[in-house]
Amino acid sequence: MSAVLAAAAGALRDLFSLRVLWIIVWPILVATVLWLGLGVAFWETFSGWIAEALVWSGVDAWVTELRPQWIAHGLQAIVYLLVFVPLVLLTALVITALFAMPALVAVVAQRHFPELGRARGGGFVGSLWNALVALLLFAGLWVATLPLWLVGVGVVVPFIAAAYLNQRLFRYDAVAEHASRDEMALLFRRERTNWWALGLLTGLFQFVPVLNLLAPVFAALAFIHFGLARIRTLRQSGG
Repeated sequence: MSAVLAAAAGALRDLFSLRVLWIIVWPILVATVLWLGLGVAFWETFSGWIAEALVWSGVDAWVTELRPQWIAHGLQAIVYLLVFVPLVLLTALVITALFAMPALVAVVAQRHFPELGRARGGGFVGSLWNALVALLLFAGLWVATLPLWLVGVGVVVPFIAAAYLNQRLFRYDAVAEHASRDEMALLFRRERTNWWALGLLTGLFQFVPVLNLLAPVFAALAFIHFGLARIRTLRQSGG
């Protein structure tokens, strides 16, 4: 657990450096513009889906009875926002993992692990496949656990889902440049508990307003710190 906390501390130190600040901004901007564009283009479709969900949950009947009417409209706007923001953050996570990780790996490696050799056990195709699997299993986890919301246990689902997505999405890209394929397989197996712990810790940031804007890059940095430190330890110990 100390290695997980050390990785998080290292991520916080690097988070506000000038080289990292732009990487924080552009995935969020791209994700926001993307979903705004899709929202405008497919407004009627998205609105229909949300309306059906509200009817199915019984919330729609309750909202329409509220007076004055502006309260009902305000609550509906909040529902749209609650759908929009997670979609933006999820998209920003994927963009960060696929396109911003090389720059972040370079920052961390140059500052903290300059002696670490690059074995290049992974690549963009592997990163793309890893992201696809992560998203599919993430969606499957949400669908499979929907009945738990009916018994109140569903409150823990977002945290478990965030922990899974972060550890699956970022661990590959964090070590792909420096580790060999054998080292990657060994690290994923041997450090399974720590990957999950780091996924949960970084996932908590996604539920804190304002801080959630930093969550994608903070998670990426934390996994890079942890992954590169584990590679160094692995090589120093001889495997």
